Amino acid sequence: MILGKVIGNVVSTIMVEDYKSKKILVVQPIDPSGKASGKSVLAIDAAQAGVGDIVLTLEEGNSARQIINEAGSMTVKHVVAAVVDSVNTK
Repeated sequence: MILGKVIGNVVSTIMVEDYKSKKILVVQPIDPSGKASGKSVLAIDAAQAGVGDIVLTLEEGNSARQIINEAGSMTVKHVVAAVVDSVNTK
């Protein structure tokens, strides 16, 4: 799992049929203190997240496809699995 912050939405007028019903978000990985760490990724939203939300993403095809109930029909690299309420490092 990767902790991240949603920094944008992806809008496309033309896309493969399997992706038409999916919301795609731009997610910036962050460390527990909220500082950016690494390159941003595109993730399919399964948690109704929005810009500014702190989220947990999965970075693995099979688990990601299972969360969005697409067991084998599409390629998925990242999925937003949860919106984070708080991070406690103590």
